[in-house]
Amino acid sequence: MSTASSGRAPIVLASGSPRRRELLEQLGLAFAIRAADIDESVRDGEPPLDYVQRLSIEKAAAVPVPAGTLVIAADTTVDVDGVIFGKPADETEARSMLAAISGRRHHVHTGVTVRLDDRSATTVVSTAVEIAPIDEATAAWYIATGEPFDKAGGYALQGAGGVFVAGVEGSVSNVIGLPLAELVELARRVGAELL
Repeated sequence: MSTASSGRAPIVLASGSPRRRELLEQLGLAFAIRAADIDESVRDGEPPLDYVQRLSIEKAAAVPVPAGTLVIAADTTVDVDGVIFGKPADETEARSMLAAISGRRHHVHTGVTVRLDDRSATTVVSTAVEIAPIDEATAAWYIATGEPFDKAGGYALQGAGGVFVAGVEGSVSNVIGLPLAELVELARRVGAELL
């Protein structure tokens, strides 16, 4: 396991998300990746905010690490009128998701949990995203890129899907998958410094 700068706790990212990895690398952090293996099914009647909070807590708890290691766990979902949009399973589902967000606002929620030994802290960050109208030809072009299939809500702000984003109200890094300002604060709350 690689460690952070001298005097800082080693870090484990409990996620296989390339976007989360890239965001932590942008901060200049060294860390190991140990994707948490948990059941990510939505419980009956579970609101989107509760869902991402629960999953981030479960992911942080599921990764065994040596004492003194800071665990970072997160889960992101797209919320359209209270309906959770995960990753589209196929082209039909991707087309349906793009149609549902076309020309309107939705919310992206990320639950983040950090754990250091017996201390943990959790928050949920929400960002409003305004999507421009998406016509059928543009949706077909985007689906053909293959990008929608591993993205909650079927689009990526930081990728080709950024062409659809007319506005963002709140944390941009949250939409990508890890709200950085809140992450730094959570780490401080458990006694770790990231920066």
